[in-house]
Amino acid sequence: MAFAVSDVVNPTVSDAVEAAEEEDLRPWQTDRNRAPVATKILVAGGFGVGKTTMVAAVSEIKPLETEALMTEASVGTDDITATPGKTTTTVAMDFGRITLDDDLVLYLFGTPGQQRFWFMWDDLARGAVGAVVLADTRRLKDCWPALDYFESCGLPYVVAVNHFDGSERFEPEDVREALSIPPAVPVMIMDARSRISVIETLLGLVGHALEALPE
Repeated sequence: MAFAVSDVVNPTVSDAVEAAEEEDLRPWQTDRNRAPVATKILVAGGFGVGKTTMVAAVSEIKPLETEALMTEASVGTDDITATPGKTTTTVAMDFGRITLDDDLVLYLFGTPGQQRFWFMWDDLARGAVGAVVLADTRRLKDCWPALDYFESCGLPYVVAVNHFDGSERFEPEDVREALSIPPAVPVMIMDARSRISVIETLLGLVGHALEALPE
């Protein structure tokens, strides 16, 4: 029986490496012997403070967003005075992923901000090492529930002040005093639209969590 010789050359290891480099894959994605350090981070705060924007700005994968159109049912419940252009709201969670180092992967879970969805926080917080609490200086009281929650459950957190266009600028220490934030909790200024700014905040949280959590 005659056999046909294929002209297709089997890919070599170098070909696979080149393909991986072209796709910008991380070492833990190509080496089965290397397991990444997976870390769960919560992103919390009041309604319309920028949680979905923050996750989308930094995620290296297409973020999962559970945004729903706001209807007449939200009238009198969701205060959009400070965000008049907002037409959608998160009804479950936002989810994204970012690799900070070759083997350190952060999984971001954005919590819903409205009171009627707070029942989900316990499930979302399970297994998390820390949280970023976003604050809008035009309505600082909106982040009090998140601050109280993380204080009560002992989860390390940082406060990130997300200044909106046209809002008055305040120094971190002014925000700390206004919210009565403990001295050990970092307070930072962040632009939720900026990938670099968000990464700096996440690095600050990881460092704070490492110091706060027992070994």
